[in-house]
Amino acid sequence: MTEQEYNQCVNQYADNVYRFIVKNLRHEEDARDIVQTAFEKLWRNRENVENSKSKSFLFTVAYNQMIDHIRKVKRIHLKDEFQENSRTEQATGHKREMKKILMDALNRLNETQRSLVMLKDYEGYSYEEIGQIMDLNESQVKVYLHRARLTLRNYLVSPENVL
Repeated sequence: MTEQEYNQCVNQYADNVYRFIVKNLRHEEDARDIVQTAFEKLWRNRENVENSKSKSFLFTVAYNQMIDHIRKVKRIHLKDEFQENSRTEQATGHKREMKKILMDALNRLNETQRSLVMLKDYEGYSYEEIGQIMDLNESQVKVYLHRARLTLRNYLVSPENVL
């Protein structure tokens, strides 16, 4: 990988990696540190990483760094919620309630399941790419994702969560 390809990689994937990490950690500063570490490792290994595999390399490193971070500090910070005007419309309150229920549902999943759902449904990665990122085979990705979606569905359709 050349320096120009590395810079292109930074421009192309930095936001995606950051979004993935911050959605899982819910702590912006820690997410920035993890993304920076992932790009630092890519820079150090640029001669061994093909440009076509840089995306997978970045997400794999970032994912592993995130898991290490969670295990090391044993904490998850909730991101400060945006404070809105006191004059909110009923639709905004409804949206906020739906978002809270969805976040509660995602928080019920374990780290692996939450990451799978975020990578597949939010970031749009293929099963093969997710398998490479999370060091799982394609069948495991499908099974774990199916179980995660069942857990989400059961929580979301429970009577106390139906709006």
